[in-house]
Amino acid sequence: MSNSVILIVDDEPSNLALMSTILGSSYHLVFGRSGAEALAAAVKHRPAMVLLDIGLPDTDGYQLCTQIKALDPGHSVQIIFITAYRDLEHEAKGFDAGCVDYIVKPVTPAIVRARVAAHLSMVRASALAASYRDAILMLGHAGHYNDSDTGAHIWRMAAYARALAHAHGWDEDRCDQLEMAAPMHDTGKLGIPHSVLRKPGVLNAEEWQIMRTHPEIGHAILSKSDAPVFRLAAEISLRHHEKWDGSGYPGGLQGQAIPESARIVALADVFDALSMERPYKAPWPLDAITAHVRGNADQHFDPELVDVFFNILPELLAVREKWAERTS
Repeated sequence: MSNSVILIVDDEPSNLALMSTILGSSYHLVFGRSGAEALAAAVKHRPAMVLLDIGLPDTDGYQLCTQIKALDPGHSVQIIFITAYRDLEHEAKGFDAGCVDYIVKPVTPAIVRARVAAHLSMVRASALAASYRDAILMLGHAGHYNDSDTGAHIWRMAAYARALAHAHGWDEDRCDQLEMAAPMHDTGKLGIPHSVLRKPGVLNAEEWQIMRTHPEIGHAILSKSDAPVFRLAAEISLRHHEKWDGSGYPGGLQGQAIPESARIVALADVFDALSMERPYKAPWPLDAITAHVRGNADQHFDPELVDVFFNILPELLAVREKWAERTS
């Protein structure tokens, strides 16, 4: 039996009994025979779905639909009208009230089961997507918990990365994945001692060796998941300090051997780092930043991406301005 709670609202006991026969072996069912009973059950049981009649003794289903949805701040509850009203006017009014489906009585058991299962799968998919977003948010912040970077940096950098990828020909889905994955690029800093991350001066050789392990630590953490966004984040984490000329770490990869995702994030990350104020430096002026980017084409950065960077520089500056307004 599914853990999903379904609230069935109908003033006819025979209809409640029929729905219990159709769905009772698969779901946890609760019942209401009026608007008042339905609202009380919705508050108590927090159903994932409500199967709702329109003609009730103390209210109409449209008003009750609106009231039940108001009790659900996460907007996850799915409401299906099951009613004898078969005209288009009532059906349209049901969708206007916020239902996701409209089934006309007398019902066909197979149709009811199929539509209930389909809409509940959407609830689960939505919850899973929300969980991914929460995990990404937490890992992004965790990677900078002991660092001196500001929280806004990782999200602003991700927006730059998305813009660069889009201008470089990535499709919308891949751009979305990159924007979600990029904030996790420094997850491996969770494994770096506070004394190294927060050291106010220049790192010595031993400390620098410790710092250089964070890409592999991040990859080890993020590669535990088979979800595409985390696989991409693991790739970026491992390779975002590689350089086009092969002088980067941890693998000394060169040119096209570096995953394109990591090349994009490397450029976006440096652009943002130079643009922001840090405890040890003032933000660089734009002309100094652009000179640095141009001077490091074929060395640190993919030269094709540097061309893309300059082609969309006004867009990147607009993103920077937008974030400045949000954080001021």
